[in-house]
Amino acid sequence: MRLRLTPRDNTLYGHFTAAATNLVTGAELLRDGLQPGADRVAMAAKMRDIEHASDEITHTVMRQLNQTFVTPFDREDIHRLASKLDDVMDYMEAAADLVVLYNLGELPDEVMRTIDVLARAAKRTAEAMPQLRTRKGLEEYWIEVNRLENEADQIYRRTVARLFSGEYDALTALKLKDVADELEAAADAF
Repeated sequence: MRLRLTPRDNTLYGHFTAAATNLVTGAELLRDGLQPGADRVAMAAKMRDIEHASDEITHTVMRQLNQTFVTPFDREDIHRLASKLDDVMDYMEAAADLVVLYNLGELPDEVMRTIDVLARAAKRTAEAMPQLRTRKGLEEYWIEVNRLENEADQIYRRTVARLFSGEYDALTALKLKDVADELEAAADAF
């Protein structure tokens, strides 16, 4: 009888891919749901559903991690990856909810540009997750997702500068900054 030192259960990879696919769905829904004339209330409700599905995936990963003796890679890394994927979805859902709760009208172009960056980062992440099994080809992903996060940082700074330029009344500027903060946090979580 041969002793196996590598895990047989590789379902964690599938969970990470599912979580990343949810990010793509969420980012696209957010982008489409914040267009002029879109039903933002319905979009926010769908975002909540996607966020709950992401939570379930994260809980499954954590349960599996607690029940597995030999993991495919470091336990802390598995925990961190699952948590960060969940965080991205949490922040996007929070931004959608704030737009509805604050009853915001037209959003600054910078908000939509940030969401576009999030959609690109989500797509790249979903493409990269299947590569975790072999860990080959991930360097390009890391470089690209870092570049996208830097792009989101630049847009965020421009957003804040615009919000406090006097173009918006103080209350609207604060509401829009809350939304921008959530989107920036989503970009950082990638």
